[in-house]
Amino acid sequence: MNRVKPNNELNRMLSCKKRMSENKLENQKWHNILREEIKWYPIVDADLCMGCGICVLGCGPKVYKFNFEEKKAIVVAPFKCKVGCVTCANTCPAYAISFPSLSYLHKIIKTKKVISTSRNELESIRNDYSM
Repeated sequence: MNRVKPNNELNRMLSCKKRMSENKLENQKWHNILREEIKWYPIVDADLCMGCGICVLGCGPKVYKFNFEEKKAIVVAPFKCKVGCVTCANTCPAYAISFPSLSYLHKIIKTKKVISTSRNELESIRNDYSM
Protein backbone atom coordinates (compact mmCIF):
# COMPACT_ATOMS: atom_id res chain seq x y z
CA MET A 1 0.00 0.00 0.00
CA ASN A 2 1.43 3.37 -1.04
CA ARG A 3 1.21 6.07 1.56
CA VAL A 4 0.85 9.63 0.44
CA LYS A 5 3.64 11.76 1.81
CA PRO A 6 2.11 14.48 4.02
CA ASN A 7 2.39 18.10 3.01
CA ASN A 8 5.12 19.61 5.22
CA GLU A 9 3.55 23.08 5.24
CA LEU A 10 0.17 21.67 6.28
CA ASN A 11 1.85 19.60 9.01
CA ARG A 12 3.68 22.70 10.24
CA MET A 13 0.41 24.66 10.44
CA LEU A 14 -1.42 21.84 12.24
CA SER A 15 1.50 21.38 14.61
CA CYS A 16 1.50 25.13 15.36
CA LYS A 17 -2.25 25.07 16.08
CA LYS A 18 -1.75 22.10 18.39
CA ARG A 19 1.09 23.85 20.24
CA MET A 20 -1.02 27.00 20.53
CA SER A 21 -3.86 25.11 22.18
CA GLU A 22 -1.43 23.27 24.49
CA ASN A 23 0.32 26.46 25.55
CA LYS A 24 -2.64 28.62 26.45
CA LEU A 25 -2.14 30.30 29.77
CA GLU A 26 -5.12 29.33 31.85
CA ASN A 27 -6.82 32.40 33.31
CA GLN A 28 -3.89 34.71 32.54
CA LYS A 29 -5.11 38.23 31.84
CA TRP A 30 -3.85 41.37 30.18
CA HIS A 31 -5.62 44.37 31.71
CA ASN A 32 -8.54 42.18 32.72
CA ILE A 33 -8.86 40.48 29.31
CA LEU A 34 -8.18 36.74 29.08
CA ARG A 35 -4.86 36.41 27.27
CA GLU A 36 -6.08 33.74 24.84
CA GLU A 37 -8.74 36.19 23.60
CA ILE A 38 -5.97 38.45 22.29
CA LYS A 39 -4.44 37.10 19.09
CA TRP A 40 -1.06 38.77 19.63
CA TYR A 41 1.91 36.51 18.98
CA PRO A 42 4.70 36.17 16.42
CA ILE A 43 4.37 34.32 13.13
CA VAL A 44 7.65 33.03 11.69
CA ASP A 45 7.90 32.74 7.92
CA ALA A 46 9.99 29.56 7.68
CA ASP A 47 11.02 30.40 4.11
CA LEU A 48 12.60 33.65 5.28
CA CYS A 49 14.01 32.43 8.60
CA MET A 50 17.79 32.11 8.36
CA GLY A 51 18.17 30.25 11.64
CA CYS A 52 20.27 32.80 13.51
CA GLY A 53 18.35 32.27 16.79
CA ILE A 54 18.30 35.95 17.80
CA CYS A 55 14.54 35.75 18.43
CA VAL A 56 14.86 32.56 20.50
CA LEU A 57 17.60 33.93 22.73
CA GLY A 58 16.06 37.40 23.01
CA CYS A 59 12.58 36.33 24.10
CA GLY A 60 12.23 36.55 27.88
CA PRO A 61 8.88 34.75 28.10
CA LYS A 62 10.29 31.82 26.05
CA VAL A 63 7.75 31.95 23.23
CA TYR A 64 10.22 30.14 20.94
CA LYS A 65 12.14 26.89 20.70
CA PHE A 66 14.78 26.16 18.07
CA ASN A 67 14.62 23.30 15.59
CA PHE A 68 18.29 22.40 15.25
CA GLU A 69 17.74 19.99 12.35
CA GLU A 70 15.95 22.56 10.19
CA LYS A 71 17.77 25.54 11.74
CA LYS A 72 14.50 27.41 12.28
CA ALA A 73 12.82 29.27 15.12
CA ILE A 74 9.50 27.73 16.12
CA VAL A 75 6.72 29.47 18.08
CA VAL A 76 5.76 26.99 20.81
CA ALA A 77 4.06 29.17 23.44
CA PRO A 78 2.32 31.98 21.54
CA PHE A 79 0.16 33.19 24.41
CA LYS A 80 3.24 33.78 26.58
CA CYS A 81 4.13 36.63 24.21
CA LYS A 82 3.72 39.99 25.91
CA VAL A 83 0.89 41.91 24.30
CA GLY A 84 2.35 44.71 22.20
CA CYS A 85 5.91 43.35 22.22
CA VAL A 86 7.59 43.13 18.82
CA THR A 87 11.23 42.92 19.89
CA CYS A 88 11.85 39.68 18.02
CA ALA A 89 10.46 41.12 14.78
CA ASN A 90 12.53 44.28 15.19
CA THR A 91 15.75 42.32 15.73
CA CYS A 92 15.21 39.68 13.03
CA PRO A 93 17.81 40.34 10.30
CA ALA A 94 15.76 38.37 7.76
CA TYR A 95 12.42 40.11 8.46
CA ALA A 96 10.94 36.64 8.97
CA ILE A 97 8.72 37.52 11.96
CA SER A 98 5.40 39.31 11.78
CA PHE A 99 2.66 40.34 14.18
CA PRO A 100 -0.91 41.59 13.82
CA SER A 101 -1.19 45.28 13.04
CA LEU A 102 -1.08 47.80 15.86
CA SER A 103 -4.57 48.93 14.84
CA TYR A 104 -5.81 45.49 15.97
CA LEU A 105 -4.30 46.14 19.40
CA HIS A 106 -5.62 49.72 19.52
CA LYS A 107 -9.15 48.47 18.82
CA ILE A 108 -8.89 46.08 21.76
CA ILE A 109 -7.62 48.89 23.99
CA LYS A 110 -10.58 51.05 22.98
CA THR A 111 -13.39 48.46 22.96
CA LYS A 112 -12.33 46.67 26.15
CA LYS A 113 -11.73 49.92 28.07
CA VAL A 114 -8.11 49.06 28.80
CA ILE A 115 -7.14 52.64 29.67
CA SER A 116 -9.52 52.90 32.62
CA THR A 117 -8.54 49.40 33.76
CA SER A 118 -4.88 50.34 33.54
CA ARG A 119 -5.39 53.57 35.50
CA ASN A 120 -7.29 51.72 38.23
CA GLU A 121 -4.60 49.04 38.45
CA LEU A 122 -1.84 51.62 38.62
CA GLU A 123 -3.66 53.49 41.37
CA SER A 124 -4.07 50.26 43.36
CA ILE A 125 -0.29 49.71 43.34
CA ARG A 126 0.66 53.37 43.62
CA ASN A 127 3.39 52.78 46.19
CA ASP A 128 5.24 50.45 43.81
CA TYR A 129 5.55 53.13 41.11
CA SER A 130 5.42 56.40 42.99
CA MET A 131 8.46 58.69 42.82
